[in-house]
Amino acid sequence: MIKKKLALLVLRILGWKITGDIPENTPKCVVMMAPHTSNIDFLYGWLGYCSLGYSSYFLIKKEAFNRFTGPILRAMGGIAVDRRHSSNVVHQLTEEFQRRKELILTITPEGTRKLNRNWKRGFYFIAHSAGVPVVMGFLDYKNKEGGFGPAFYPSGDYDADFAMITSFYKNKQARFPENFGLPKVVGNHPLSTRVSV
Repeated sequence: MIKKKLALLVLRILGWKITGDIPENTPKCVVMMAPHTSNIDFLYGWLGYCSLGYSSYFLIKKEAFNRFTGPILRAMGGIAVDRRHSSNVVHQLTEEFQRRKELILTITPEGTRKLNRNWKRGFYFIAHSAGVPVVMGFLDYKNKEGGFGPAFYPSGDYDADFAMITSFYKNKQARFPENFGLPKVVGNHPLSTRVSV
């Protein structure tokens, strides 16, 4: 309760507001979070979750974990990932969803803070494999607003699903707008299969 009130106070001081919510009775989901062009995105996202009373897990490259940062990152929900073996991550996280009664997993599909129109679709495969919905999370620096938009269950029709995704994110402004680009969907293979970290 104290953490929730403190997060709300900090967001208010910073001029940010949180809108939308994870659908009711959804204990498990993958939250795709975009735009992601700055390290401070993580801070706003973490404060947003805290302000709603949620705990979320997120993927971070294992190199970020050391004797000093490791305990802090894990306490905040960080999961260390070896990017050289990303093909196993989808399977591992699917099993994690099956094992737990509740799990909110946040993934940034851009996979980098630089401009990238080839969004990774690991979040999509994880949700599809685990049978959980994808919730479209966002940060909009223009309006100082963050939160959650629509949720959907991956259909396997990538073109249709990603058309809906790009429609939602097209009006969201990143902290560095020049580094944010929507994915290009071509045929039946729109995105990389790698998991973003």
